[in-house]
Amino acid sequence: MTHTEYIELPPLMSACGTVVLPGSKSISNRVLLLAALSHGTTEVRDLLRSDDTDRMLEGLQTLGVAVESLGNNAYKITGCGGKFPVKQAELFLGNAGTAFRPLTAVLALAGGNYTLSGVARMHERPISDLVDALRQLGADIRYQGNEGFPPLQISPAVLAGDTVQVRGDVSSQFLTGLLMALPLTGQTIKVEVVGELISRPYIEITLAMMARFGVRVERQGWQCFVVFGGQCYQSPGTIYVEGDASSASYFLAAGAIGGGPVRVEGVGSSSVQGDVRFAEALEKMGAVITMGDNWITASAPVDGKLKAIDLDCNHIPDAAMTLAVAALYAEGTTTLRNIASWRVKETDRIAAMATELRKVGATVEEGADFIRVTHVGWARLRAHADAQTRGQTENLSAHPTIDTYDDHRMAMCFSLAAFGAKGIRINDPACVAKTFPDYFAAFASVTQAVPVIAIDGPSASGKGTVAQRVAMQLGFHYLDSGALYRLLAMAAERDSVGLDDEAALAALAARIDIRFEDEQIWLDGVLAGDELRGERCAAAASRVAALPLVRLALLNKQHAFRRAPGLVTDGRDMASVVFPDALHKVFLTASAEARAERRYKQLKEKGMDANIANLLQDIRARDERDTQRSAAPLQQSPDASLLDTTALNIEQAVESVLTGYRTKCLAP
Repeated sequence: MTHTEYIELPPLMSACGTVVLPGSKSISNRVLLLAALSHGTTEVRDLLRSDDTDRMLEGLQTLGVAVESLGNNAYKITGCGGKFPVKQAELFLGNAGTAFRPLTAVLALAGGNYTLSGVARMHERPISDLVDALRQLGADIRYQGNEGFPPLQISPAVLAGDTVQVRGDVSSQFLTGLLMALPLTGQTIKVEVVGELISRPYIEITLAMMARFGVRVERQGWQCFVVFGGQCYQSPGTIYVEGDASSASYFLAAGAIGGGPVRVEGVGSSSVQGDVRFAEALEKMGAVITMGDNWITASAPVDGKLKAIDLDCNHIPDAAMTLAVAALYAEGTTTLRNIASWRVKETDRIAAMATELRKVGATVEEGADFIRVTHVGWARLRAHADAQTRGQTENLSAHPTIDTYDDHRMAMCFSLAAFGAKGIRINDPACVAKTFPDYFAAFASVTQAVPVIAIDGPSASGKGTVAQRVAMQLGFHYLDSGALYRLLAMAAERDSVGLDDEAALAALAARIDIRFEDEQIWLDGVLAGDELRGERCAAAASRVAALPLVRLALLNKQHAFRRAPGLVTDGRDMASVVFPDALHKVFLTASAEARAERRYKQLKEKGMDANIANLLQDIRARDERDTQRSAAPLQQSPDASLLDTTALNIEQAVESVLTGYRTKCLAP
């Protein structure tokens, strides 16, 4: 699979803050459909705006339902009293199961001719259990492709029978759709559930929403439901959509992993959503949980160590995915059971989760309805990061890359994998638009990345010396990005790779092994000598640095140096390209004459020949090349502080950078 879009999440150190949740997808689409079927006009407030709800709104409008946006995620729906004005239509519903399944049931009993289709993945999601149940009532539904799967052709039903059976062990959406549609028949109908009913909390949401719109369903245990005849949906006037409890799980888990407290607002102890019980699962792992009517907070365990759990997840099927990633930071082996419904979601979530967890070092066992996750745990991850701080570990590698399978929950879950020694790359992050378009911004608002001080500037401006001393005083790692390009130039000469052979240089950049240990720099296990700082090497580095493919190849290597407790890096585009989220950005400069004089003194101190006039000419020529190159030209980032060191000594320049950093740390 070729990915053209991704998001890089830096290694995260902690989490703390408050998130106001978007509306629940499950409640939003139920409310929209019930409002459309009602007598009267309904104002729906705090609606989730996402791909799923957009598909439902588009579908209702196609069916002739009047929909008016009131702004601020509020809509006015003029109900049709169970009789859609449009009796013949084609509906495209994307990959929105919460729209496709209920609309299938309702339209099967609505007396019209309709075609329902979706994206390719929707056409792989089974629907035969719902279709078979509707056919027992006289529905006329035909498969247009593979038997048992969308797309569907629906014709007017000839109603018959007062009892219907539906399987409950594949998807609760089948029973939800059936229950919501049955009042349209005007008859008393009994629904018998065959097999164990999974995802019961979602049925509780359905019953609660139907009750809000005036229809009573008698539940006899979890195996039988009776919808009494003579009932019709009535608008409640105004209805507010709860925050999404499944989305709350990512932030609560971040609080448990990253220290916290992280507070989510929009769900709490009074929620009708089953996924609110995710907080109980976190508590079993050792997290500290507090809860109010409309909020929940999560913090790390008192001893800082999450514990593995063995849990039946039938009551939290979607939020259980978050537990699978949280298991990366738990001591022991976590087993999540009764999750067969994962297999028929936006993707096969059990298989997808197992594949991606292995990429970040987990040992995973998967079964038909369970997943078992063992990882080194948060403590070991932190120990790994600490060892790297001392320069004791293996060569750094790039961030693991997570595939998301066009599944919003895969993308959101794996944002949590950024806690620890490395960050994470998530492919196709836009898939979160299905339920939470602004997810990554919200996640960034409550997480704190490993801090970076990015110092850019022209050649010989003193940025390397300043950066090294700042890193030493703070106890941070140091990255001389210019050295990467010089080392690549040295490796190219060693391997007889031409400095104009962009593809070969990029391939070489990807495979060379570079290590910084104190003031020593190693290239493929060999200590780099004084030639690394020579003018010949610098000129070659400037040439290879102008090549876009080379810069891209070295980008991952640069990102890998970002490790706790922090990084100070210097170069030409550290603030603008490599670390655009750096906490403190400095553009350090000096006059060309001052820089030439500094370079002259450096070379003389090393016993090397130097001519100050030639050095000045070289510096001006390099400034011209660096500022005019097409790939990441040398320029001051708009949010970087300008520091002219022409009249400053090293100590003054270092103190200026440290003062700026400390000020940023104290900023709200």
